[in-house]
Amino acid sequence: MRNAARAIVWAMLLLPLLAAPGAARAEQTVAVILTGAVPYYEKIDSAFNEELGRLGMSGKVRVLTQKPANNKMAWANSARKAVAVGSDVIVAYGGGAAAEVAAETSDVPVVYAGVFNPGALGLKGKNLTGISSKVPIAGVLKNLKAIKDFGSLGVIYDSTEKDTVAQAREVSRLSDQFGFRVVEFNVQGLSDIARIEGVDALFVSTSCTAQVCVSGIVDRARQLKAPTASPVSGGEQAGIVLTIYASAEEQGRTAAQMVAKILQGEKPSSIPVKAPREIEMVVNLKETRNLGLRVPMDVLTSATRVVK
Repeated sequence: MRNAARAIVWAMLLLPLLAAPGAARAEQTVAVILTGAVPYYEKIDSAFNEELGRLGMSGKVRVLTQKPANNKMAWANSARKAVAVGSDVIVAYGGGAAAEVAAETSDVPVVYAGVFNPGALGLKGKNLTGISSKVPIAGVLKNLKAIKDFGSLGVIYDSTEKDTVAQAREVSRLSDQFGFRVVEFNVQGLSDIARIEGVDALFVSTSCTAQVCVSGIVDRARQLKAPTASPVSGGEQAGIVLTIYASAEEQGRTAAQMVAKILQGEKPSSIPVKAPREIEMVVNLKETRNLGLRVPMDVLTSATRVVK
């Protein structure tokens, strides 16, 4: 009886995926796990679908997209659904989702994108490949230091996302080199933002929670008169002062090209994991003015985009 009830529950969960438009015509299935409300992943996904079309895959595959909440249980459930519907390839954006997919299957090919540090997550296996979104954290700190010579730096991370823990540790290792004290803030929801205090500047990690709560983090930073920096796109318009990140367009294009190769018969193990080659740097000049700070000319001229 218990097994029957479990089967009914799974059928209800999988029905929206199985009933996706074009399912009857599709020859192969690509399941995409896109954490909801994260702009960076949405941009990656847009580029991913555009590249699939350019490669002539439209109409040949069905793309089943899930948008789970930003937590381990939601990612794991999405991974299980993707496996259960018989996906030919699973695509995961972000470290949290990729880690849960890797834990759920060693058979289905997995392609990841928007993962800052695959090594920190142990993303290794014959069924795994993808593109890292790692940028030099030292470069982020150097440019933020040029905007404000801070003595203490708050690091916002989420202890449930291992790659953001790794980012916090890397910032700590660089603290002596750049001359600042680190204060870590484990932010797992809006209520944790109020605990951010006693720092001159903020480093906002790639944490999904931080990305979803970025407006609240920026508001708190304004109260502290603290400039913010991040290695992930999505918070520029909200008021993040300095953003240095891997191009979402390159992430999506590369993931689509890898998926196409796998669907054509290549093994994930024969497709090398790639590092990003297209790095963007955005300076929010409007926010620095509001904070009473001056951006050095060499920082401005290095920016690929300036928010005025």
